[in-house]
Amino acid sequence: RAGDTVVAAATGRVAFAGRVAGRGVLVIELAGSGAPPLRTTYEPVRALVAQGDDVVAGRPVGLLEAGPFHCAGGCLHWGLRRGEAYLNPLSLLRRGPSRLLPVSGVPEP
Repeated sequence: RAGDTVVAAATGRVAFAGRVAGRGVLVIELAGSGAPPLRTTYEPVRALVAQGDDVVAGRPVGLLEAGPFHCAGGCLHWGLRRGEAYLNPLSLLRRGPSRLLPVSGVPEP
């Protein structure tokens, strides 16, 4: 929801904190992630950090901004890039194989 705290997914340095096309955008370059470095993106957020600030994984970096959103309760768009290539940001969180859980009300095949 708007006003909820957004935390850094990984440790790094703020590469950009500002507005793009009317929305708050935050870009964090991840420490020790190679060349070109990995960058996480967060939007729409009101940044609590500034360009050049060092950030630590799990620490607050922004507040979710109000919509309009395509999702009813508001949502964070979280991305991961290396250079111009878009990657799956969930890869930063995975510690083993992914497992799908049953969805209630949907019969198993």
